[in-house]
This record gives sequence, structure tokens and C-alpha cells, in this order.
Amino acid sequence: MSEANELLRTAREHTPSRRAPGAHMSRAELAETVCAWLWDTTEVRYELDGHYIAKLERGAVRWPGAAYRSGLRYVLNVASDNELGFSPPPGVVVTEPELTLPSTVGLEDDVSDAGDESISFLTFAEQSNVGDLTVEQLHADILGIAQNYLRAPTRPLFVRSRSVRDRAFRLLAGRQSPKQSRDLYSAAGWAITLLAWMSVDLGRPDVAERHTRTAWACAEAADHDVLRAWIRATQHTAAFWQDDFAGAAAYAQDGLRYAAGTSALFLASAAAVDLARCGRADDARDALGQAKRMPATPADSEPPGLFICTPERAEGIWSDAYLALGEARHTLGHADRAVAMFEAAPHLVRNFGSERMVRLQQAKARLTLGQLDGATETLEPVLSTPLEYRVRPLIHRISEVAVLTAPYARTPQARQLREQIRDFTQHPDLPARPTRTRRRKPGSERPEAATAAKDPKPLEPPKPQQPGSQRTDAHPADVHPTDVQASDPRGSDDHRPEPQQPDVQRARAVPHS
Repeated sequence: MSEANELLRTAREHTPSRRAPGAHMSRAELAETVCAWLWDTTEVRYELDGHYIAKLERGAVRWPGAAYRSGLRYVLNVASDNELGFSPPPGVVVTEPELTLPSTVGLEDDVSDAGDESISFLTFAEQSNVGDLTVEQLHADILGIAQNYLRAPTRPLFVRSRSVRDRAFRLLAGRQSPKQSRDLYSAAGWAITLLAWMSVDLGRPDVAERHTRTAWACAEAADHDVLRAWIRATQHTAAFWQDDFAGAAAYAQDGLRYAAGTSALFLASAAAVDLARCGRADDARDALGQAKRMPATPADSEPPGLFICTPERAEGIWSDAYLALGEARHTLGHADRAVAMFEAAPHLVRNFGSERMVRLQQAKARLTLGQLDGATETLEPVLSTPLEYRVRPLIHRISEVAVLTAPYARTPQARQLREQIRDFTQHPDLPARPTRTRRRKPGSERPEAATAAKDPKPLEPPKPQQPGSQRTDAHPADVHPTDVQASDPRGSDDHRPEPQQPDVQRARAVPHS
């Protein structure tokens, strides 16, 4: 008799019913909700009922189809199949594609077109046209999108943000009171800022810049300082991704003029990273000191989720700054604290996107300090990230981790880790190979390593560099490809060569989701 799937049953019983207040979701309601989400997402009708949910909970089926798994993850608000007790049969290699394509596939034209459309609204946004309709629903939609970003697939949230922007401008074509007009411009500005941030995550910071120009015009029309501050934060992020660290620092520092609530904490922290990348170490440390003195209390007008800088998010940014300053131990300390706070956060408000990025920061610090085992263990939850959440910054940063494994190139463990990262970045439709962690004898791992590694081939054509900056955005497949092979389970790390010291200055920090 099959063993019951208690994880799935518990997840369902902890999910509130959308029909009966105070009750948990029934099997029938769960099946209907999954089918509704699948229809909204794929426009394909699926036949799932309460009887099949009961069969899953009994353990009669341990590996349902990709569509059902994706729908159950979404409705039950979990990040991975393992949390629902799903696993493929032993010996079976999973090759079926996931329901949702990678965040960047099929969106290239949409991202560019959306930016062009936002620019087309710029002249209109600077005029004084007014309308007479309520904006309550527009702001409610913005709150929902911001709260769910990096917790739900990017495509539907991108489409919804675009819809909110367009509806706000249609309403502004009419007549309304000055206060209603300001509210509409505020809604349009937040929606365009969301589009800009998503464009960066989808690998198009140049498109993000187009969005932010119109968003700024909306913030001016709405006279909304918190919106201005988060637009500056978005402009900082777009400049950073184009290696314009000086420009990114200027945006972050200017944004502090308008900042209130947690936007001030984000901007001061981000400025520290930018200044460190510019080689201005003293200024970076001053900015870090300023950031650490700031409270993490949200302003009333800050939307939840993406536009809130929580203490754990700030700790993650500080770890970026210390890595850029060449202080790996401080990097690891802040990253460890950030991950601990992410893990302690309630599931409904836990920012899994930022958490994944900080875990990669942990891995880079540990590799720099000669802790290969610790880095491998840190990467395990990141390598199991569902396909629909693998945005460009995550792919980019995990490629940086692969670069830092170069000093360990002769060890089977490092070769296996690079192969996993290569699968994660080159073949995102396949799950990463399971990690086999070997425990070292106490004291066998060197706390420090020796010399810097050779620069690999970059992912994209090199762009003009700021003084004091170097890129490490190499694809893992380009790093010593002859060393990337499956590890020998009989191998021993006791005979590995002495690792070389990775150059922490080459591990480029990235935007802070």
C-alpha cells in the first residue's frame, strides 16, 4: 500500500478556503482553483477533480504531470515540488518540459514594445489632462503585482502591469478633480516602474530606462516623493546592469532627497555598492554606515513586496558592498544573517527572489574563503529553483559563482558543481543534477587560498568599464571546459591541490531584487 502524501494534505489544509471564511480549502475547491489558474495561464482546459486530489494525498500518484504540479505549487503557495511531496520514480530521468517557459523566452519583443509604448505616453503624461473615474482598483492591482513579484511567474504580472498603465492613461484622457488626477498619475507611475524593474530582470536595462523617464513624469504630476525615490532606485538598477556604476551611484544618492520609509534604506545601501564598484572605498563605507543607522519602517504609500526594503534585503545588499570592497568575511556575515531572517519570515511575505540572490552571495564568499563544501551546500536550494523564477539576475549571478570555482578545478566536487550550474543556465528546462556533498576532515579545508584565477570569456560583448571595475559575467561553460565533467563517486578531496585565492574584486555585485 502506498505511503500517504502528508506534505500535500498539510499544505492544502493550511490554505484558506476562498469560499468559506475560516475553513481550509477542500479537495474539490483545490482542484477547481488549479484548473482555473491553468486556464488563465495557458488557455487550455484541464480535467482535475477532488477524486484525483484524494489519490495524490493517498500517495497513489507520486509524480503528477508538469501542468498539475505547476498549478498546485501556485495555489498552495510553495516554491518547489519537494514541498508537496512530489518526486519522480527512482531511476527515472525527468526530461518533460515545465509548464512555464523561462522568464526571457518569448518576451523579447513584448519587453521592447512595452518600452516603446511607454515612451509614446511621455508627452501625454506631461500635460494636464484630467479624468473623472475612481483609481481604487488600479492601486489595488499595483499592490497585488508588487507583492507577488518573484513569487508568481513573470509573464502574467508583466501583462497585468502593462494593463494597469494603459487603463490609467485612458482614464486621464477624461475630466476629474485635481486630486483624482494625481491619484491616476501615481497609479500609472507605479505601473511603469514595475514594468521597468521587470525589464531589468528580463535582461533589458536599456528598455527599463525608457520606462523610467515616463514614470518620472508621472511622479512629477502626482507630486509623489516615495514614487520618485523608487523610480531613482529603479534607474540605479538599470544603470548598474549596464556597468555604469558612477551613474548608478548618482541616481541612488539623488533618490535620497525624496526617500521616506524603506526607500531610504534601499538607496543608501545601493549607493554603497555603487561607490565600492567605482573604487571609492571610503565613500562606500560612509554610505554603509549611513544605511545601517536607518530604520526599516515602511512609509504608508510604499506598496508591499518589491517596493519594501526589509532588514534581510538590506543585509543582502550590504553583503554585496563588502564583496566589492574585498572583505569576504564581512560579506559572509551579512549574507548569513540575511538568509536566517528570510528563513524565519512568514511564508506569505517571504521574498524568495531576494533570498536566492543572497544565497549566491553566500556561495561566492565561501568560495573566496576556501570553503568549497559550504558553497556547494548553499547552492542546493538555488539549483532547485522552478523554471518560471529563473530571471536574468539569478542566471547572471550563478554564472559568477561558476567563475569562482576555477581555483578548485581539479577537484571532482568543483567539476560537478560547475556542471550543475551549466545545466541550470544552458538547459533551464531540465532539473539540476542532485548535489553529492563530501564532508572534509576537520581542518582539511584551507581558510585562505593563494592567487587569482584567469578571466573567462564573458557572456556578452564587453561594455566600457568604470574605473576599478572588472566583469565576471562569464558563462560557466566557458570556464575551463575541459574540466567540466561528472565527478567520480570514488574520488577523494583529501588529495585535491591547494586552491588558489579567487580575486574578490572580480566578483561583480548585481542589482538587489
